[in-house]
Amino acid sequence: MPDDSQTVLDALYHISRLVSDTEDPHEALRLILDEVMRALPATSASIALLNPDSHRLQIEVSRGLPEDSRGLELPLGQGVTGWVALHGRPLVVPDVRSESHYFKVKDAIRSEMAVPMLLDGVVVGVVNVDSENLSAFGDHELKILTLLTGEASKAVGRLWLINQLRIKARQLESLITTGQTLVSKLELQAVLDTATHQALSLISSRLCAVFLLNPGGKSLRLAALAGHDGQRLEYAENLELADSAIGSAIHHKKQIEVLNLARTEEHHFSKLASSAGLASLLCTPILAGDHAIGVLNVYTQQQHRFNNDERRIFSTLANLCAVAVQNTELYARVFASEESLRKNERLTTLGLLAAEIAHEIRNPLTVITLLLDTLDLHFPADDARAQDLAVIREKLGHLGEIVERVLGFSKSGAALQSRLSLGAVIEDTLRLLRLKLEQSKIVPHFHAPPRPLLVDAHKGQLQQVLLNLILNSVHAMPQGGRVDLDLREDVSENGRIVVVTVRDTGPGVPPALRTRIFESFLTARNDGTGLGLAICKRILRDHRGDIELVETSNAPAEIPPGGTKEGATFRFWLPMAGG
Repeated sequence: MPDDSQTVLDALYHISRLVSDTEDPHEALRLILDEVMRALPATSASIALLNPDSHRLQIEVSRGLPEDSRGLELPLGQGVTGWVALHGRPLVVPDVRSESHYFKVKDAIRSEMAVPMLLDGVVVGVVNVDSENLSAFGDHELKILTLLTGEASKAVGRLWLINQLRIKARQLESLITTGQTLVSKLELQAVLDTATHQALSLISSRLCAVFLLNPGGKSLRLAALAGHDGQRLEYAENLELADSAIGSAIHHKKQIEVLNLARTEEHHFSKLASSAGLASLLCTPILAGDHAIGVLNVYTQQQHRFNNDERRIFSTLANLCAVAVQNTELYARVFASEESLRKNERLTTLGLLAAEIAHEIRNPLTVITLLLDTLDLHFPADDARAQDLAVIREKLGHLGEIVERVLGFSKSGAALQSRLSLGAVIEDTLRLLRLKLEQSKIVPHFHAPPRPLLVDAHKGQLQQVLLNLILNSVHAMPQGGRVDLDLREDVSENGRIVVVTVRDTGPGVPPALRTRIFESFLTARNDGTGLGLAICKRILRDHRGDIELVETSNAPAEIPPGGTKEGATFRFWLPMAGG
């Protein structure tokens, strides 16, 4: 094998031209090895590169070695190449049989020489040549290999740099496209699915997931998950911040890296981790202003140390995701505002219509009241008709008040309030509804405290609240059932209150309506107006109280003491008089 100066110069020239001859670093390594074999008396040769994640040397290209040597990995310090990579110095072995560092790859090899590949003073690989002859390599051959390896390192380094620049350009282009796509999405789920899909195209990874903080900020829910093919995966996961390494990314608002998931106590995706072979994790917080609203996680199938460029890329993607999530919230508020405006328009129209109806009702109502008085009806005190007549007179008065209130809507209703026993109001309401309840096979039960609980309120309006709640229960139980009313005293942050609980044994509130049940025009009945519960809430708030849906069939797990999983339970409260 020739080793003259011209051969070496030709080899150096060919190696230096690699940047213009090829764009593939792996192809460049093969060409480099061919030049090394031509310039030196070697029967076999190889180039091994250092894997920064595993800290092992891996043979990338070889000549004259067995086929199974390709991909062979050696720990630093093991074998001649491992020793050279560890110490960063060349090594010549005249007789491999007497060398303790030797790692046998081929039986016929007798001598070996290896030189480290250095980039900016850092070992990135080793060029190794072998011979079947003893003492085949000396100082002259070492100088040639060192010279060729130095030029090869520069050429490969330039190719790697060009390749990295191309990758960064593609990643930047992908980020720009991702940003444009994300801000065009109006729905939260579409934003998260796009973010996970695009993240997988930025680096070679196995999974990408987005977790969002649950209300309360103590746990995370899996909001989106994409596999290596970019397709959305259906998977459910909830994580307590205190039980997961991801929690520290939320608390400290910094990226965290887990190199080996199998050797940590990180338990999320436990099923996927074993089936998909998840190895490493980069967790990036999604920051909206000064607080984290979730995390963007990327998982690799091989152990991988994420470099600064990769960290910056995912930090940028997480920022884009945060902006897009905030955009969806803003869009939701805009749509809600538009819906509110449309609802207000309907309410305004309804108010005008109500005023016209009230004006038309007032005259016949006055006639009915006068005619009732002229009948001069008298019944014995123990006759149920006497109570019915009293209720009729009271309700006619109530109707008159409603008409006047509609006509004089701007006037305050505070002057119409009086001190009432809420228990007595409930009993009057049940008495008013007794025939309706009997016909509907509804059994009422009222649990009253031993002493009267007084409130300052408008009796007709309180009865309107009770009527709406009880009649809603009646409509929900066409085959009959039970309505329980409970009256008790309690303490709130604003003082003593009187609490009324209304519970039925019906089918409960439909899931789609539960969070919006007190909105105007919302109804699940074909014959309903959707105003009953909205009016109840307005009346109670005007009385410095409020109402809530406590529980319903298949409702949340938090059920108050004595509660039931059947039917619906509403609770309203008012300030206690003098409390």
